[in-house]
Amino acid sequence: MTLHFPREEFAARLERLKARMREEKLDALLLFAQESMYWLTGYDTFGYCFFQSLVVKADGSMALLTRAADLRQARLTSTIENILVWVDRSNADPSMDLKNLLVDMDLLGCRLGIEYDTHGMTGRTARLIDNQLVSFGELIDASTIVSDLRLIKSEAEIRHIERAASLADDALEAALPLVAAGADEAAILAALQGAVLAGGGDYPANNFIIGSGEEALLCRYKSGRRILQAQDQLTLEWAGVSAHYHAAMMRTVLIGEPGPRHMELYDACTATLQDMEARLKPGHTFGEIFDTLARSLDEAGMTRHRLNVCGYSLGARFAPSWMEHQLFMAGNPQAILPNMSLFLHVIILDSERNAAMTLGQSYLTTDAGPRSLSRHGVDLLRR
Repeated sequence: MTLHFPREEFAARLERLKARMREEKLDALLLFAQESMYWLTGYDTFGYCFFQSLVVKADGSMALLTRAADLRQARLTSTIENILVWVDRSNADPSMDLKNLLVDMDLLGCRLGIEYDTHGMTGRTARLIDNQLVSFGELIDASTIVSDLRLIKSEAEIRHIERAASLADDALEAALPLVAAGADEAAILAALQGAVLAGGGDYPANNFIIGSGEEALLCRYKSGRRILQAQDQLTLEWAGVSAHYHAAMMRTVLIGEPGPRHMELYDACTATLQDMEARLKPGHTFGEIFDTLARSLDEAGMTRHRLNVCGYSLGARFAPSWMEHQLFMAGNPQAILPNMSLFLHVIILDSERNAAMTLGQSYLTTDAGPRSLSRHGVDLLRR
């Protein structure tokens, strides 16, 4: 069996979940988020692009409903013992199989929590489930119960996060020497991803971001590669990944002599990141961190060039995104607590002057303040 954590750790996670279910008065929880299933049992697959659900009862008993292709996957990678398969066929409705499973688990008329807000729950799946279960029991949106529990990392999880951070540093060190006038973005991207895989890491939950010239102002991956010019800018966002745990980094690298606007943006980025770091500790909230960014950049005259989120919680995630539910955005009351793994970024995108500057680091929170997980500082990167 392939488990990244001892069974005792999974048992402790289940006890935490049962306690939370008692607080919410849930008789059962229907998990559709792959990261929830992975955190609770070790189940590791990309089969969540099809219908599957892990049913967890208040007493801790579990049953997985999945496809035949994932039967052996679940047996090999998880602690789940009760695995049922729904049959692929024309006009199949696996929500009926799920309803029958719930009947077998004596859950008729019960209060059922469902993870709706996840990439493992398509709109069609949600409609099928609601149609089948609307009169079966009381349905509760329980999308964030497990993700909230996952906010605080165990010592074993932290070891994977630290390894992921080391792989992210390795990726930067592999790619940076290739950044120069005449370089192909393809070679730089291959070096970033190759260093993570060669170091024993995993594919990331979303594509690495690479863009130069005017595409340095993009915050998403796009297809197509470009050759760097003698005077250029290159934005990179990547992550090291260990057992699906992510540690992200973000940088804008300048090629050639930096102009005054780029230096102005860099100074604003570093000052803002320092202000955010000072508040990244217990006694503050996610919303306060965003307020710090907004205040700092607004005072620097960057209001039109900043974004409305400045980071998020990181952990074990599956495609299409390594971002967790908890974002640094206005009004978020989530408290900062010890042993959270968090990614802070300052992104300034001046479309009027075609100038980008970004800084992003992953941190582990402590009572005393944040510990950067990278061995690299945030000095301006120039080539």
